[in-house]
Amino acid sequence: MKKAVEAPRGVETLEEAEAWFAARRIEDIECLAPDLAGVARGKMMPTKKFLHGTAMALPASIFMQTISGEYPDAYGEDIMDPTDGDLVFEPDLSTLTVVPWESDPTAQMIHDAYYRDGRPVEIAPRQVLRRILAQFERRGWQPVVAPEIEFFLVKPNTDPDYPLEPPIGRSGRPESARQSYSISAVNEFDELFDDIYDYSEAQGLEIDTLIHEEGAAQMEINLRHGEAIALADQVFMFKRTIREAALKHQMYATFMAKPMSQQPGSAMHIHQSVIDMESGGNVFSGPEGEPTEAFFAFIAGQQRYLPAVMCMLAPYVNSYRRLTRSPNAIAAPINVHWGYDNRTVGLRVPHSGPAARRVENRIPSSDANPYLAIAASLACGLLGVENGLTPDEPFAKSGREEPFGLPRGLLEAVAAFEQCEELVDLFGAKFVETYRAVKQAEFETFMNVISPWEREYLLLNV
Repeated sequence: MKKAVEAPRGVETLEEAEAWFAARRIEDIECLAPDLAGVARGKMMPTKKFLHGTAMALPASIFMQTISGEYPDAYGEDIMDPTDGDLVFEPDLSTLTVVPWESDPTAQMIHDAYYRDGRPVEIAPRQVLRRILAQFERRGWQPVVAPEIEFFLVKPNTDPDYPLEPPIGRSGRPESARQSYSISAVNEFDELFDDIYDYSEAQGLEIDTLIHEEGAAQMEINLRHGEAIALADQVFMFKRTIREAALKHQMYATFMAKPMSQQPGSAMHIHQSVIDMESGGNVFSGPEGEPTEAFFAFIAGQQRYLPAVMCMLAPYVNSYRRLTRSPNAIAAPINVHWGYDNRTVGLRVPHSGPAARRVENRIPSSDANPYLAIAASLACGLLGVENGLTPDEPFAKSGREEPFGLPRGLLEAVAAFEQCEELVDLFGAKFVETYRAVKQAEFETFMNVISPWEREYLLLNV
């Protein structure tokens, strides 16, 4: 019991949770569930109510909400119960941790969505990832992932008609030039990053490295590798943590894929390998350390199917502004070539020993829901293994000189997902139909907005 009480993250029983709350004098808990966008939905409740086994109930429509808070105009009863009845949300006790930015002692815990008959809700992102992981488990395999999350720090901006700007650091000046990997540029925001590290430690979140990326006040945090759901949870929690720390320092942290037109975009690279659960060995490496057929088939599956899951890797209209030939987007892939230590292609194989052999998917943007992006990426690799696919030859030159091999926009990406029968079977028709409806509704909302470009070049010229 003492170890569970002292641990910053996770317990196994409600009895341990009660002792954990008491040790920290916590009286309130945030009961969270990530929606399709990765937004934290849920309720705040007293810990006494939580400990008495009161299940959290929320309407099923929370998983049909667009990023603007609306709902698709047209959906059938096969997508949503017309009564919008409640779902049951069960706590995952392993995710219990404090909310370190709250002034009063507060806890938080991620919940899983179920129907009242006990079935998992197939459109809930955490359950979607579990569905894909179950396919690996049938083979006796367990994926291992390590996400890298890029984000920008920007000045507070309350008027969406005004462009975003870099914030002022401790020198009193905003960044005006590229500062890739600059330690002094990171040091401009030392106090902010001290809070991020403190908040992370309090929650039991493990940061591997922090670097300055190519853009002005653009940063990247790398997470240690681990089990897929645990790492998706960490990305979900890290986004909250970084945003809250930035607000404390009068800044915004944004995970938009392309927040500023003259700056590079932000990615969420996903490193992937697969462990054989019986032997503990890396499925991608053979007895002599050589790459296996499964390794190459996994790459081939990503080459074939990643374009069809782009709507989960690049889920918004803005996401596709990152994936262009613009000089400001030199690190963003535009196709699914692969290569050894090649950062210009969609799939990079970093230099490593046999035990750490992995594939880095460089296509996802940082605005992606981590549960769905990881599920989509792993599903593509799995289909390559199951179908015995063979990849192209590794690419040894710039992939940005090659033609586009990815959808150029959201509607094209959604159509590709819906039309791939293998992916529909793997993710389930209900999830595919729901996701399509939400993304199409978001696109229609976007089409109601007239951009500065249209006013600049069309107003008096056409």
